[in-house]
Amino acid sequence: HVHCTVFSPDNKYLYVVDLGIDQVITYTLAGVNGRLNVIPPPYFVNTKAGAGPRHFVFHPSGKFSYLIEELSGAVSVYSAAKSPYLELVQHISTHPADYKGAIASADIHISPDGKFLYTSNRGESNSLAIFKIDETSGKLTHVGQHPTLGKKPRNFNFDPSGNFLLVANQESDEIVIFKRDLNTGLLTDTGKRVTVGKPVCIQWLTDVK
Repeated sequence: HVHCTVFSPDNKYLYVVDLGIDQVITYTLAGVNGRLNVIPPPYFVNTKAGAGPRHFVFHPSGKFSYLIEELSGAVSVYSAAKSPYLELVQHISTHPADYKGAIASADIHISPDGKFLYTSNRGESNSLAIFKIDETSGKLTHVGQHPTLGKKPRNFNFDPSGNFLLVANQESDEIVIFKRDLNTGLLTDTGKRVTVGKPVCIQWLTDVK
């Protein structure tokens, strides 16, 4: 049940996130023909059994990577200093400590300035978790929780400037646009909406000529 594939910042490796077997598997990438090869012996990172790894991102510095786990509702933080090998340095929940509802975490992104990490939570939460990133260790500190003002936030993304965050609420058929405070990472509803049937992914096309 592969849910995500991500190239390393240097494009030498491909990280394959498999939700069904709770692993992130790493392949080398042949630059000439694009063929993938398993690093001998086959190299993979195990999450906790039943965690459900879903999406994976690298910090802009390339020093750290972050894995959102759908079924545990948590983020695993890895040091990528010994690329392609990953070392777990933190495991942190994307829900408040007193949360008792259903868990179904979905997406994960880092702000363009590399200072904050955001995750979306579906289930009964319908929220975004906001974390500050320690620039030295890569570890996360929870700074806020914000409702997505819709149902089932499967995906979200920043606009190219990083000033706005757009959330695709799949089951309420709209994209909600938030203003982002660049200093605190916190969000404010702009009141702006984009009506679209069951949005599941937002991508930006830039440098169009």
